Amino acid sequence: MSIDTAPANVPLDAPRRRELALALVAERGFVRVAELSRAFGVTTVTARADLDALERQGGIRRVHGGAVPLTSPLAAERPEREPSFEEALEASVEPKRLIGEHAASLVRSGQSIILDVGTTTLQVARALRARTDLEDLVVFTNGLSIALELEAEIPRFTVVVTGGTLRPKQHSLVHPLAGSMLDEVHVDLAFIGCNGVDAAHGVTNANLPEASVKSLMMRAAARSIVVADASKLGEVHLGRIAPIDAFDGLVTDAAAPTPITAELLDAGLAVHFARDPRVDP
Repeated sequence: MSIDTAPANVPLDAPRRRELALALVAERGFVRVAELSRAFGVTTVTARADLDALERQGGIRRVHGGAVPLTSPLAAERPEREPSFEEALEASVEPKRLIGEHAASLVRSGQSIILDVGTTTLQVARALRARTDLEDLVVFTNGLSIALELEAEIPRFTVVVTGGTLRPKQHSLVHPLAGSMLDEVHVDLAFIGCNGVDAAHGVTNANLPEASVKSLMMRAAARSIVVADASKLGEVHLGRIAPIDAFDGLVTDAAAPTPITAELLDAGLAVHFARDPRVDP
């Protein structure tokens, strides 16, 4: 059976969908969530739930974007590939810009904030620079790109780099030492980037050292906001940053899938949609 000949137009109950999904994974070696969604006529949320159930039963291994057979070399040997900072910077440019502007609107003069490493938080930094009304802002960051972006605003802004070991391709600072400073400060607001936001699995990241630093940033903040474009919603990755209820809000873009945002709202997470005022006045 191929993914194209699966009975997409016939309503299927969960056991039958999962039986067919298991067969497709075995046949193909790798099946994407989006393919199962189209083939079975269900939402991506339902398709992910089916794969999660199959993984719990021991029939498959979940990987980024889909699933592989449990015995596949991909499941055992190939680590999840993390895009470089520059690759990520080229993706979802306009949504990230709008998210950055909305997130920056939450900041007030005299506050102290944390800007986590990432291309979406870089857009937050750029939007903060554009806020000519802001004064006496203290920004802690583990992102070299963010620190350089904000350098021109000194002394209007105070920019503090956490220190730590430099991760190649991400321009981020992680353990050892990155946590030492975070243990000594308490800020008003932390903006946390990620690779995945899921109601059941929480907020996750593809890299464990970065996930660990993100968790420490949250502990050092009175409030934490996760910033993530629509492509990251419903995704689950290797390193868990925190459960959904540990965050005070999510800023995402208008393309966020309604079923996923509904699940997040049901889980108690405030969801803010960044919109283009030229399109949605």
